[in-house]
Amino acid sequence: MKLGIVGLPNVGKSTLFNAITKAGAECANYPFCTIEPNVGIVAVPDKRLDELAKLYNSQKVTPAVIEFVDIAGIVKGASKGEGLGNKFLSHIREVDAIVHVVRCFEDQKIVHVESRVDPIDDMETINTELQLADLETVQKRYEKASKLAKNGGANKEQKEEARLLEICLKQLEQGKPIRTLSFNEEEKKIVDGFFLLTDKPTLYCANIGENEIGAPDNKYVAQVKERAKEENAEVITLCAKIEEEISQLADDEKEIFYQDLGITESGLDKLVKASYKLLGLISYLTAGEKETRAWTIVNGTKAPGAAGKIHTDFEKGFIKAEVANFEDIINYGGYVKAKEAGKVRMEGKEYVMKDGDVVLFRFNV
Repeated sequence: MKLGIVGLPNVGKSTLFNAITKAGAECANYPFCTIEPNVGIVAVPDKRLDELAKLYNSQKVTPAVIEFVDIAGIVKGASKGEGLGNKFLSHIREVDAIVHVVRCFEDQKIVHVESRVDPIDDMETINTELQLADLETVQKRYEKASKLAKNGGANKEQKEEARLLEICLKQLEQGKPIRTLSFNEEEKKIVDGFFLLTDKPTLYCANIGENEIGAPDNKYVAQVKERAKEENAEVITLCAKIEEEISQLADDEKEIFYQDLGITESGLDKLVKASYKLLGLISYLTAGEKETRAWTIVNGTKAPGAAGKIHTDFEKGFIKAEVANFEDIINYGGYVKAKEAGKVRMEGKEYVMKDGDVVLFRFNV
């Protein structure tokens, strides 16, 4: 999973990136301090792994990972190349989902590129640039596709592509993102092939001030949540500055710091949970003496497909899956006792995997 962190300059993008990756990306109080995207690979927090590893005396624990890309600040005119816009847009095109950081705090010491705090205008600035870039892409493609579709020799697929491009074109001309359109499974496959920026799932991150931690939503956060509803987008609220400070502490100190602030989960936890939900992902687990590991799959994946995440041979020669719920493994003190209690099931090719399944795949190649 690859997430691109975007936003206007000086809204807290690189601060958030530092907090969740500890990668030390340069943060400075001026636009464009991030030109090449910083990339960080982050382990997905999952306490279940440690509990299983302890039960199995595992030599190794391997969590799922997320790749975060800190993409330089976008400004008005990015779709036309302003502020190194073309390069920024190309970086966004490569990610699976967008984390859009929005400034929801007042601080005269931190310069805003437009000299004001207005989260809705900030959101519209970036969304407009992405829509304009998509509009140019779709217009060019539609011109070719529509001519081809009108040709007597056009096949069904070519006509369908032209039809879907026309739908996308009308949506973008109205200033609306492609992700708010509804497509069936076959249509979605075709639209995905257009590689449109506004089709990417988007998570808004409302970045608040230190003095607003634990307080009710301020007026800016409320505005962001209202706008996100219209776009079917997710929203999380956190203070990137505090998260960065806490990320520098030792693990035991972090817990104390969070408790003192009344924060129940870290910014990374919030971001990961929201990202998994946004992309429709879950994790299943495998455990043994050699390794306990989390595997990320799309919600709705059947057992053979999940097995294929480990190795293609597992999917090709799939026979069955021995499946237990994580909670049952822990409550009964291990796999053997859970099996004796009838909590381990034998599942076939049609079994749809669930989050927290602890699995042993049987296969023959």
